[in-house]
Amino acid sequence: MSDYADRFVAFAVQHEVIRFGAFTTKAGRLSPYFFNAGLFNTGATLQALTEFYADALLAQAPPHDLLFGPAYKGIPLVAGIAMTLAQRGHDLPFAYNRKEAKDHGEGGVLVGAEPRGKRVLIIDDVISAGTSVRESVHLLRQAGARPVGVVIALDRMERGQSDLSATQEVARDWSLPVTAVATLDHLVSYLERSNMSADLLTQVRHYRATYGVLPS
Repeated sequence: MSDYADRFVAFAVQHEVIRFGAFTTKAGRLSPYFFNAGLFNTGATLQALTEFYADALLAQAPPHDLLFGPAYKGIPLVAGIAMTLAQRGHDLPFAYNRKEAKDHGEGGVLVGAEPRGKRVLIIDDVISAGTSVRESVHLLRQAGARPVGVVIALDRMERGQSDLSATQEVARDWSLPVTAVATLDHLVSYLERSNMSADLLTQVRHYRATYGVLPS
């Protein structure tokens, strides 16, 4: 696992998708780093991102029949990952949702492959409050599908609404295992090996010690 995780962190830092400074999180915490998967915004970087997702999915994800990407960031992710997996010999159907139901044409909220009766992996970038996962689970269950797991790019490994991390809360509340391409621990390891400032490493370690949660 560490090979693709470490390569992903280095790639994200190189393309400034992981940035360092002073950032306020949704929880109101002052973080020394920020991750924004939306900055993988060229064909080449998106292709590379989907390769990392495919590595993690094939190595760790539970058995599944369909990929689902919640609007909006999940849409290019799920399409790109499906194409990358097909190139590796794993041709899977995929679907995504609209933010608003369509009342003409095929109608409805879901677009793409029919999820009914399928075991579904939910594809997202990160889990903060778990809102996207909750909405996805409801949509999929209403459509007759069975969500079986979530795959994200980065697990920040910090407390959510309780003493558990946001990813651990998803596992507890929905019985869904969460697969991450990389974690905050991989970012710390990257900083330890890099030529970046010792002060930055100290800040990230302090943030991890203050808000972090041990892995399950």
